[in-house]
Amino acid sequence: MALALGIDIGGTGIKGALVDLDAGELASERVKLPTPDGGEPEAIIASVRQLADELGELSGTALDDVAHIGVCFPAVVLHGRTMSAANVSERWIGLDADTAFGEALGRDIHFVNDADAAGYAEAVFGAARGQRGLVLMTTLGTGNGSALIYDGVLVPNSELGHLELDGRDAETWAANSAREREQLSFADWAVRLTRYYGHLERLFSPDLFVIGGGVSKQHEEFMPLIGVRTPIVPAALRNNAGIIGAAALAAEHQR
Repeated sequence: MALALGIDIGGTGIKGALVDLDAGELASERVKLPTPDGGEPEAIIASVRQLADELGELSGTALDDVAHIGVCFPAVVLHGRTMSAANVSERWIGLDADTAFGEALGRDIHFVNDADAAGYAEAVFGAARGQRGLVLMTTLGTGNGSALIYDGVLVPNSELGHLELDGRDAETWAANSAREREQLSFADWAVRLTRYYGHLERLFSPDLFVIGGGVSKQHEEFMPLIGVRTPIVPAALRNNAGIIGAAALAAEHQR
């Protein structure tokens, strides 16, 4: 069994686990810590080190015994450097995250965008496993994350939640947070999602849409109402997708 460590940094929580890269599933219990207030780089890096130590004690597996370490984060990540910041300190912008986290953990690590990690996990191990052609995954939550995977190869940093539609970022009116904020019914929200996914369909002509995010648990309430020709399926790996994808991308990067 090839073991890797996957860590998923979010705006409110940091979670991680060992991952069985052969099966594409967790090989340990998850450890979760709160994201430090203010989201400063030093505080988050320290929390990730704490999480790795706690996970090592829980699993009995030392960091040196893990083949790969992947970390995902809600930002554009260009060659290991964070180029944006969402719900965290702006000091992340331009940070060499690969080096900073690698020094804290005492190991080479691979740092990636969180939606890219989740999408890659779904393409390789989850809802889109075995799908040829273009898979377009979106996560519907506070914002809309996205990932493009073509024949199993990730095209990073797509950021399709920020497409401008009707003069606004699409995620400002199509994200699940907009549904909750405006108290929309699922049927009314599906009208907006049809506009959003219809635009993505015209731009990319994907072979499959995968919809993730916590609301995907309720996919039967809205997915059949989205009026596009491209097949749509709910994500399969749910809250573990970022962890699994970060670990898998670290292994792919080091091949």
